[in-house]
Amino acid sequence: MLIINGTVVTLGAENKIIENGAVYIRDDKIADIGKTNHLITKYPNAEKLDAHGKIVMPGNIVAHTHFYGAFARGMAVPGTPAQNFLEILGKLWWKIDRALTLEDCKLSALVCLVDAIRNGTTTLIDHHASPNAIDGSLDVIAEAVLQAGVRASLCYEVTDRNGAAGARAGIRENVRFIKRTKDERRRLALSKAEGTKDRLAASFGLHAPFTVSDKTLEQVHAALGDLNPGFHLHVAEDRADQDDSLQKYGVRAVERLGARGILGPKTIIAHGVHLDVGEIELVRRTKTHITHQPRSNMNNAVGVADVLGMLRYGVNVGLGNDGFSNNHFAEMKFTYLLHKLYRRDPRVMGADQVVQMAYANNAKIAQIFWKPRVGELSVGAFADIILLDYVPYTPLTADNFPWHLIFGIDGAHVTHTICAGKVLMKDCQLLTLDEEAIAARAREAAKRVWRRVQELGD
Repeated sequence: MLIINGTVVTLGAENKIIENGAVYIRDDKIADIGKTNHLITKYPNAEKLDAHGKIVMPGNIVAHTHFYGAFARGMAVPGTPAQNFLEILGKLWWKIDRALTLEDCKLSALVCLVDAIRNGTTTLIDHHASPNAIDGSLDVIAEAVLQAGVRASLCYEVTDRNGAAGARAGIRENVRFIKRTKDERRRLALSKAEGTKDRLAASFGLHAPFTVSDKTLEQVHAALGDLNPGFHLHVAEDRADQDDSLQKYGVRAVERLGARGILGPKTIIAHGVHLDVGEIELVRRTKTHITHQPRSNMNNAVGVADVLGMLRYGVNVGLGNDGFSNNHFAEMKFTYLLHKLYRRDPRVMGADQVVQMAYANNAKIAQIFWKPRVGELSVGAFADIILLDYVPYTPLTADNFPWHLIFGIDGAHVTHTICAGKVLMKDCQLLTLDEEAIAARAREAAKRVWRRVQELGD
């Protein structure tokens, strides 16, 4: 397929804008980029998609999300309002996840994937929990991902809060799914067939240090053997995580994780709001990744992560949403604004830094799972591309594009979403998912989930 007549925003190392540009896709990767006239001559028989001057740019990457939380939207939380983060977990999230069936897990994923495609998000790294439906939960979410056509890494959160049996079940589900994705990738690598798509990946999920004991971590390592998938967990989202670690183990949370073999270049830490300088240095030294979720942190009133300090130290800090909407443009805007307000300094967190986090830094996190690049338009990168009907009324350059993104561009501008060379949305019409049918099924399922939440009581 040849996308023609676009304003091509490459991002990446070249970071250029090509007016009247074109992108040639072969199978699931970008094979050529250049001027429309040149590529039309070069590939005369290619199927053409006319961008009509729209922005053509890389698909968005969400480096930490929770599909399972979709049914919380609009729900009245039982009891008195939560006063702190631990109460938010107890009153809302640790009830929602217990109320889910396997069918609910799939539907909540589909709802989020509709939102992702509509808003130009093509790569998602999910962190799942459903304590009463653990076995096979990652398979049903994978079905939704494959149906939608996006790229996703999945894991199940291991925790001790549901007892030893629940922790063992979570370990089994992670190990089983990690082996499944490895086997499937091996078959794909051996296959000579055109059109094979490497879109599913896995990591090992842990909830957070304060709900995972040393004994459980030992069981995790024993079960993994030589698999070495890397970990995905929440760390120091709230002060309570640090307080628990200091009280039980005499060290801070990241120090404990380092001593237990959890940190490393394949590990993703979500939040890191309450890390001290020593912990940040340990994260940097082990090449562990951190993801920032400003909307969630603000909503839960847990504080503001020292993202600027982490970036200065050389930590790779990416951007997730923690289960908020998959309009990743909104997350970028909140990142830009929050740190200026928090520091009371309009000079900090420039739009260029935000774009660096959202694309280049998130691409480094995605490379844990997929070796061809995402987050940029370059030859050899995955053909994860979006078109936006954004007409700038001021000059648009590679240098000022980040400020156009923060102050002008939003998910509502996305008209086409392409992942692995396949068109998932064309002219704002979803091609892989029946949005109306999914919404209807989700509304009925949500009623049942809400009823189960009420029945759980306090």
